[in-house]
Amino acid sequence: MLLGEILVRRGATSAEKVRDALLKKQAGERLGHTLVRLGWASEEDVLQALSEQVRIPCVDLSQADVDPSLLNPAIVKTIFQRKVLPLDRSNGSIRVAVSDPLDLEVLDDLRLLLKSDIKPVIGRPSDIERLIRKHYGVAADEVNRMVDAARSEIEVIKEGGASEDDAALAEDAALIKFVNQIFTEAVRDRASDIHVEPMEDELRIRYRIDGVLHKIPIPGEIKRFQAAIVSRLKIMSNLNIAEKRLPQDGRIKLNCLGKEIDVRVSVIPNVWGEGVCLRLLDRANMAISLEGLGMPPEVLSKFRALITEPHGILLVTGPTGSGKTTTLYASLEKINNVEDKIITVEDPVEYQLGGIKQIQVNPKIGLSFGNGLRAILRHDPDIIMIGEIRDLETAEIAVQSALTGHLVFSTLHTNDAPTAITRLVDMGLEPFLVASTVEGLMAQRLVRKVCPKCKIECRPKETEFAEGILPPDVRKFWRGTGCEDCRGTGYKGRQGVFELIVVDDALREMILRREGANRLKKYAVEHGMRTLRDDGWDRVRAGITTPEEVIRITKVDKY
Repeated sequence: MLLGEILVRRGATSAEKVRDALLKKQAGERLGHTLVRLGWASEEDVLQALSEQVRIPCVDLSQADVDPSLLNPAIVKTIFQRKVLPLDRSNGSIRVAVSDPLDLEVLDDLRLLLKSDIKPVIGRPSDIERLIRKHYGVAADEVNRMVDAARSEIEVIKEGGASEDDAALAEDAALIKFVNQIFTEAVRDRASDIHVEPMEDELRIRYRIDGVLHKIPIPGEIKRFQAAIVSRLKIMSNLNIAEKRLPQDGRIKLNCLGKEIDVRVSVIPNVWGEGVCLRLLDRANMAISLEGLGMPPEVLSKFRALITEPHGILLVTGPTGSGKTTTLYASLEKINNVEDKIITVEDPVEYQLGGIKQIQVNPKIGLSFGNGLRAILRHDPDIIMIGEIRDLETAEIAVQSALTGHLVFSTLHTNDAPTAITRLVDMGLEPFLVASTVEGLMAQRLVRKVCPKCKIECRPKETEFAEGILPPDVRKFWRGTGCEDCRGTGYKGRQGVFELIVVDDALREMILRREGANRLKKYAVEHGMRTLRDDGWDRVRAGITTPEEVIRITKVDKY
């Protein structure tokens, strides 16, 4: 029976759509692929119909694994090009997952290459591709081509090899495709950073996903091409490929998987070669509202009031990667209007905001935070955003701006909100200036969210209450067991946890008396501030995150 007839009989599509799909088929395309592409049948229905048509079982590969003894380098090209994968061996035959059971030629090729009988099973193409990447590494077929080319055409690059060889191999089609695949996989996996790290006997590539680094599988042979890979990344970011002794910074703009991605590139020399860190900035992910940051309602209400003050300083604090810039951008978007002139000074400008003047700091030409701030004050701004207060000069200009009627947003690297006050004083600002200008302080962190597809309800152990690990009222929470959707981690996505201090008259008096951060924190808590850990426990109670995440990113409250 024909595939279309089976799908119609199963109620998966209509005869009319089958006829139309036959007319809309692209050259070399199977009917089932056409129906899925046009949205006229689901992939699962097509696979089940194919299984019935060719009498080959359809299997769920989402939890499947591969027999390591079948990872044969001789079949890498066939595996990647034809989307097939040997799974395991039983009764003298090898079970092979195929995405197209009508491709009989590939089954004959595998019989010859593996010297064994083949028992095909049908699997989802996405599952097969995932298993291929997991066990063979990203773009292993391109690495094989590079190895073949190196054997026949290019001398293997040694440490300190000629830059001409690096440049030539960096333009090799297979290597370009390999580097592009690294970017594609990173964007698909929602990575915020790519780390290319030369080691003594390997080139390690890691993605930072939801704040945690994950090593990605790549073929071991890639180590011999590390200089060419770094050269390729330098070429893409307009850096000097001949300079291998000094750190370099650059930028790449990509269109990847339909997304516009800005990539900040940092290259540093180390013992085993140049390491590269690539920060991926997805413009689409920045389209976030202030309400979408995850602030509790009472914090959001107070924060909204702070960002509409006529003047003063609002500080957002936290370590690198805690979402401070995202919070400030969302704040600026909220108050952006034609009546107010908003100017920012940033290092670097991560995202362009419509209607807002943004200045990129460039120390190489003398454009520091201080110089940039002095210049923009002559442009009559109403609201100023300073990317980060790093030194006394920047802090003094921020204070003077607030005193002369400007609303100033900025960030500091401190562990909690009260410490930001003492940090400013330690920088050299007079306490009376801090007390008279700072209106609010927000500290934040990012916790990983429990994967919604694999979460289960859990009950804490009594010892966790006895040891003071969990609050007494946390009697249940949710934890992810790990699935394909979350890469087996149990987490997918992140959300902020916050603590907010609104500076009142009593706090100003304490700042003038140079009270320590612990005293400031104690007063704030007594007057309603929820600490980072308190807010984290609220997310646990709501089933958003796990106790382990809260403990990982927040300190025990001591004041």
